[in-house]
Amino acid sequence: MSERFTHYLREQSEPTWSAAVGHRFVRQLCDGSLADPVMVRYLVQDHRFLDSFLTLLGAAIATADTFEARLRLGRFAGMISSDENTYFLRAFEALGVSPAQRDEPADSAPTAGFKAVMAEAAASRSYAAALAVLNVAEGLYLDWAQKAPQPLPEHFVHAEWITLHDNPFFEDFVAFLQAELDRVGPKEAELSRDFYLRTVALELAFFDAVYDGEA
Repeated sequence: MSERFTHYLREQSEPTWSAAVGHRFVRQLCDGSLADPVMVRYLVQDHRFLDSFLTLLGAAIATADTFEARLRLGRFAGMISSDENTYFLRAFEALGVSPAQRDEPADSAPTAGFKAVMAEAAASRSYAAALAVLNVAEGLYLDWAQKAPQPLPEHFVHAEWITLHDNPFFEDFVAFLQAELDRVGPKEAELSRDFYLRTVALELAFFDAVYDGEA
């Protein structure tokens, strides 16, 4: 195809993608007005699928067709296992979230959906399927984080979640994911599109869910 495959997928995902990037959660996070209970609900649920996300990265490493791709994915898995996981633990402490508060709430429907779609993509043994989910999970976050107004909020819980998704390493990794999906995705176009669009819908639903119970 003449246009980039990832551009085609992005167009196919509208208006859901833009609704997620411009969501109330994103706006309040970026201007520092996000209420602590909402941030707690978000972080507790988001941390729930970190294990599934690492499994997905492992599947991408296993199914990648080049050594360079495996190296790039492996370095990113290391960041998730260190910097990002540490952020969650520091944020939970700062917000006074006990281990019980992290473990007791049930998975929200979008959290369960994310776990399921990541497990499905990993089990498919398709590098394109794994890349489709990763392109949304990381690309959508880069999109909204790059739009964050300056200066960033004072509270590190807000500011560091933004900078974790807007920095040269992350930007370069998202560009790598896009180039890889552009390369291998057209050969499994319908599979890639299915996983991509379902993941975009889950991103929007996840942001919606953190406000459940509020007016």
